[in-house]
Amino acid sequence: MRAEPQAGPYRPDPLILPLADWLADPVEPAVFPMHELRFRNQRWAAAVGLDDLSEPQWIDHCVRFLPLPGNLEQPLALRYHGHQFRVYNPDIGDGRGFLFAQIRDSAERLLDLGTKGSGQTPYSRFGDGRLTLKGAVREILATEMLEALGVNTSKTFSVVETGEALVRGDEPSPTRSAVLVRLSHGHIRIGTFQRLAVLDEPEHMRSLIDYCLETFPGPPPPDDAPGRNEPAAILLHQVVERLADLAAAYMAAGFVHGVLNSDNMNISGESFDYGPWRWLPRWDAEFTAAYFDHTGLYSFGRQPQAIHWNCAQLAIALRLIADAPPLIAALDRFAPLYQQALARRLLWRLGVVSRGSEEDSALIAAAEQQMRDEGIAPDQFFFRHRGGRNAAAADEFGELLSAHAATGENADPLWAEPSAPSLVIDNVEALWAAIDQGDDWRPLHAAIHEIRRLGGALGKPPPPAGHGAQAFGNHT
Repeated sequence: MRAEPQAGPYRPDPLILPLADWLADPVEPAVFPMHELRFRNQRWAAAVGLDDLSEPQWIDHCVRFLPLPGNLEQPLALRYHGHQFRVYNPDIGDGRGFLFAQIRDSAERLLDLGTKGSGQTPYSRFGDGRLTLKGAVREILATEMLEALGVNTSKTFSVVETGEALVRGDEPSPTRSAVLVRLSHGHIRIGTFQRLAVLDEPEHMRSLIDYCLETFPGPPPPDDAPGRNEPAAILLHQVVERLADLAAAYMAAGFVHGVLNSDNMNISGESFDYGPWRWLPRWDAEFTAAYFDHTGLYSFGRQPQAIHWNCAQLAIALRLIADAPPLIAALDRFAPLYQQALARRLLWRLGVVSRGSEEDSALIAAAEQQMRDEGIAPDQFFFRHRGGRNAAAADEFGELLSAHAATGENADPLWAEPSAPSLVIDNVEALWAAIDQGDDWRPLHAAIHEIRRLGGALGKPPPPAGHGAQAFGNHT
């Protein structure tokens, strides 16, 4: 069983302030006509010492954005650039969100409280700076399920409905509005470094690297890595480790993020910013989540390639202050790290033991073929075969699964139930319809309960290679 996050005291630590003059812009939150608390993540509130806030206090800090004691006095909209579907865009930044607090959690990690839908900023362009309530509900579901499946993800900390009628082209309008608060292990993106490179700001680049190495500590590069003592190379090695593991985690989860642009890639290796995401209805490499992804650039099977490409964009940005060979050496580690992480994570999800790289690879290949042949959702496939259950010796997958089977993996009563919690699109739409049509939030809260049960039954996920990421949220 996975433990709940450990409770701790409130400890503000706004480390970003020395960088703020060139990394961000101070902004004012929007004023909303209504404040109806819809979701409060009490278990993560306890980890950062905010679980004892009364509801009026919660509203004050999570939608009116009154400063938390000893924290940022004014919200900061972060500046960055990014490749969006491989087209470079220098005209982006936090357009409907901001950073408003930094807090140490019970494990000493520095965490950010950021927003989505909190109003316009200098980077809103033609947007209204708002978030739909449906978008907030979808982000609750995505983060809860990814956390359960062992993916290093931001947490949905709070959702408050705000009483505005929004017009959107991709959902029936007018639609309800909300402000979401996200708890995450940092908001520094690959696009943050790209901006400094384009603007030719080497001293700021060095300061940002120092900040990241302090904030997201990890192991040193391999002993034989060229330039292994250079800060830029150290950072890239750590980011490659983290993002290779994230790519593998998406694949093992059967998850399609949908918009893997370089401004959506967090240096911490943490998944965040959930828009058109989907869970696979079947194992299909070509499945896409975003209706506007016409070429399948970010399809399920191309996610590792897309994340590796983004790592290369970080390396290109770091060339402002570093030589190429150490950066190339770091990038070259991505593929083997990804393959190792994928094996660890798929075996963990199946609940079986490793029998060596060749036998593990054979089992994984057989599992993928079995999913394609059966045409069922991966979450149901992994549920059915957890711990080696239902192994049929008559076929290759059954024989391999029997050889890898583990004892004690079926002890949780969840595995005796008919099926696993699932967020395929029909289920997500049904949860939203209950809210949209009858303002009934009970099905959503019941789904969250079942998803958290799944996380507890799966247990602690495997650590990244070399423990190179502080796996925020994988309850320990």
